[in-house]
Amino acid sequence: MNKTAHVFWLVLKELTSLRHDRVLLLFLVYAFSVAIYMPAAGSVIGVHHASVAIVDEDRSYLSRQVSAALLPPEFQHPVLLPYDQLDAAMDTGRYTFIIDVPPHFQTDLNAGRGPTLQINVDATAMSQAFMGAGYIARIFEKELENYRSRGHDTLTPPIKLVTHSLFNPNLNGGWFLAVIQIVNNITIMAIVLTGTALLREREHGTLDHLLVMPLTPFEIMLSKIGSNALVVVGCTGLSLEGVVRYALGVPLTGSMTLFLCATATYLFAANSLGIFLATLARSTPQFGLLAIPVIIPMLLLSGGSTPLESMPVWLQWAMQLSPSTHFVSLSSAILFRDAGLDLVWPDLLALAAIGSIFFGFTLLRFRSSLAS
Repeated sequence: MNKTAHVFWLVLKELTSLRHDRVLLLFLVYAFSVAIYMPAAGSVIGVHHASVAIVDEDRSYLSRQVSAALLPPEFQHPVLLPYDQLDAAMDTGRYTFIIDVPPHFQTDLNAGRGPTLQINVDATAMSQAFMGAGYIARIFEKELENYRSRGHDTLTPPIKLVTHSLFNPNLNGGWFLAVIQIVNNITIMAIVLTGTALLREREHGTLDHLLVMPLTPFEIMLSKIGSNALVVVGCTGLSLEGVVRYALGVPLTGSMTLFLCATATYLFAANSLGIFLATLARSTPQFGLLAIPVIIPMLLLSGGSTPLESMPVWLQWAMQLSPSTHFVSLSSAILFRDAGLDLVWPDLLALAAIGSIFFGFTLLRFRSSLAS
């Protein structure tokens, strides 16, 4: 009973200390609001609102159909451009794509002479240029097939593939990015908050006061993990509801309770790692230098930024030892695919096991650092 009371009052002490730290509070608010909304709202993974101009030297039915096939939101409405302004428009970067339809294009196509349609691409707009050229090629191929099927060519493909997107029908990359940003920020805050809290107490002499009290290293460490988990889990729930669901309009179909429980389990491991790094550092700047090479691989190699399947096999196995890998898998399964406990329990079990190992190893290091 005394141990539970000790942990409870230590948790209150940690929360009070955080309440008076305005810099960390501002960073916490920013991490779960602006840092979630801006990347997700401004992310453009595919072609979006690309500028297009058409030099129509044919002025036929087919050239008008080709122009009308380029529709928002991928492309802006095509602008008719005189032929003598083509080079100047490309040099000034007014349009990402300029399509030149040659004279007698429809007539030559009907006669089977294989006319050439030119697509000029401004490759300096790298994020959209190469993908957009492929989009335009597929759109024009479809329009030409439709044109030929309306009497000029009776051949039809034996199989017609129709794709339906059950979730995220517009393939909006910002929906996925919003959840990944929350997962990444949870990792950052878990390591930073616990590590800086321990170093702040060491620098201010508060840790020496705790050592003369009837407290054990286990209670001190558990209180820091518990207080951080309360703060981060609470901020995560508010961010999911206020920023992701309401501001960004992402339809989160999974169980919020299950996800927050998985977050608490993940924080058990990540907070232990933060305390371990703090025991190695002697100052806050040194802790920051130690945290960077730990946090960055956890963010980049966990499967959120790059699929695990595209990594070398040895790296895939190595990243199974990182709790962030299992947490990313859990987050996508629960929030996007409405997976229940019966499906995600292996990742939860892996998180709990990795967290227990981290906690035990960190506790040994924490005890030795207090004794020295």
